[in-house]
Amino acid sequence: MTLGKGNSATTARKARPGSSKSNRAGVDRILGTKRDRVRYFKSLEDIPELSEDERDELEPVARIYPFRSNDYYLSLIDWDDPNDPIKRIVIPCLDELDNGGTLDPSNEKSNYVAKGVQHKYSPTALFLVSKVCGGICRFCFRKRLFAASRKEASLDISEGLEYIAQHDEIDNVLLSGGDPLILSTKRLERILTGFRRIPHVKTIRIGTKMPAHNPYRIIRDPMLLRVLSEHSNPQRRIYIMTQFNHPRELTPQAARAIALLQDSGVLLANQTPLIRGVNDDPDVISELFNRLSHSGVAPYYLFQCRPTRGNRCFSVPMEEGYGIFEEAKRTMSGLAKRVRYVMSHTTGKVEILGLDEDSIYLKYHQARDPEDVGGFFSAPRAEDALWLDDLELEELGTFDEVQQLAEMES
Repeated sequence: MTLGKGNSATTARKARPGSSKSNRAGVDRILGTKRDRVRYFKSLEDIPELSEDERDELEPVARIYPFRSNDYYLSLIDWDDPNDPIKRIVIPCLDELDNGGTLDPSNEKSNYVAKGVQHKYSPTALFLVSKVCGGICRFCFRKRLFAASRKEASLDISEGLEYIAQHDEIDNVLLSGGDPLILSTKRLERILTGFRRIPHVKTIRIGTKMPAHNPYRIIRDPMLLRVLSEHSNPQRRIYIMTQFNHPRELTPQAARAIALLQDSGVLLANQTPLIRGVNDDPDVISELFNRLSHSGVAPYYLFQCRPTRGNRCFSVPMEEGYGIFEEAKRTMSGLAKRVRYVMSHTTGKVEILGLDEDSIYLKYHQARDPEDVGGFFSAPRAEDALWLDDLELEELGTFDEVQQLAEMES
């Protein structure tokens, strides 16, 4: 059942949940049963679809990188398919024991300005308000937060509110973690109220995978929808930043959750990494972004997988990723093509713009140093490069400057 870095999403892209008996039983336990609560699991022993040998084999992985999911999300897995993409997202695999990379690949520790608060880009503050998710994605770039010894996330945002009040360049805040929607609605309401008391904070973003992991968190909580509605208005919107990684996650329950969020007056956009064995296929990416745009969820970012420890098996080289993205765009609508292919490097958010015979071309979509925003640069092509640090970068400049230099050298 172990998946390695050579597997792709191709073999699983046409599969649909409910194709095995165990999967069908899981769906029947969940769908349409208002009286039943979604149950969460933190031990592989709670997953009867895994054999005893499989649980024993994977337990060393789960001891290092914890497992967490729920019966709704697990019901989406086709347990008869060894390459099932939903299984790949949430069930541990032995390749995670490869210790290449670091637990903080984007150097987030250098961004903290208050307890649980990061300020990397001038107009944006990031609040880590939870260290728990509806499910732990195996490719998570913040898997360090799930270790008991880590104290980066904080429910106490008072220091952060004071910091923002003193920095009027910050016009938007991003709630992240962990997953903010794992918090109680009352606690979330207090957080949103605190932000709305600061006049220069116009936009609140909530990064969440709950519409995919557990859409019932939204469907069954009218108070949550009321709170979002009260804090999102035409001049100061709330954005829900969803994370749907594969079309199989876009179930009728997820569609219902999306519609309820939209009815509450929030806007939705989606971001996903490009993940080996999950969505590293043009047809899968095209279907995902098209279906999201049909539902009114704007495709926002396609992320290059960060070089987090244990995540190498999920990474796709940048050149291959760019090829997948461009091929997918051939069958994507204009609305779906709004998405950008980027990586969140310690120096900034770098957009991967294109390739020619010799070079890969990139741009700072956002940057730690405001002077670098919009900076255009290139590097000699490197077929196996997974991250910016794997490239031999040429001097940063504007697009016009780089073009003039190329003309002079030709």
